[in-house]
Amino acid sequence: MKVVEANGARIPAPGMGTWTLRGRQCSSLVAHALGVGYRHVDTAAAYENEEAVGEGLRASGVPRDEVFVTTKVWWTELEPARLEKSAEASLRRLGLDHVDLLLIHWPNPQVPVASSIAALNKVRARGLARNIGVSNFPTALLAEAIAASEAPLAVNQVESHPYLDQAKVYAACRKAGMAMVAYCPIFRGGSLFAEAAVADAARRHGRTPAQVVLRWHVQQDGVVPIPRTTRAERLEENLAIFDFALSDEEMRAISSLTGANDRLCDFGFSPRWD
Repeated sequence: MKVVEANGARIPAPGMGTWTLRGRQCSSLVAHALGVGYRHVDTAAAYENEEAVGEGLRASGVPRDEVFVTTKVWWTELEPARLEKSAEASLRRLGLDHVDLLLIHWPNPQVPVASSIAALNKVRARGLARNIGVSNFPTALLAEAIAASEAPLAVNQVESHPYLDQAKVYAACRKAGMAMVAYCPIFRGGSLFAEAAVADAARRHGRTPAQVVLRWHVQQDGVVPIPRTTRAERLEENLAIFDFALSDEEMRAISSLTGANDRLCDFGFSPRWD
């Protein structure tokens, strides 16, 4: 396990993503993840699984102060009063008195960044979130959010994998002392795992392609991948990435794949990407 320090936050890497997980499957996987060593769980109001995540946290038996829990406010709830209510509702569903990180899930062009960031700071000041940040913010909006925030922002959570060039966002995060949390970190496997840069490294190190890609993430300063899986055995596999290292040449070869610029998550409400 690696801990990424970002403007006061100490974020375990990798984390467990929970997008699309629901009900008993979700709670069971969360409990299992914590049992095998994960200490970071990522959820969101929009995932409709916060209750299940909370059940998994309790079922694991791992002390609350050892687990870094992230949740997010949906883009339609960014008006200040609604943002606070969303945060309160998330805590009720999770069964927690605070989260370790609260993020704005997506920007909303109808709500000024400064007003939603002010509300996010208020939630933090009330003790409902120990750290705050954003998600899916391109560099221009990120700069606006950083300037508007009283407390330093800890994270920008974005889609990031070897098929997508996030160099500008990454540089902006590092300049601001922020972590870049990577969702969809292994793309969707398939073609990425078949790339020579990945497959050859996997053979050389006796690892799976997924482990090689996750190692590529954690070997970069300030990057926290949050892979999601529906299979319990994959949780252990995704965590077993700290007893080998990619060479500089292997890192460069995998990084060269970002020229594909293949984005998985792009919606009608998405911002203008870098």
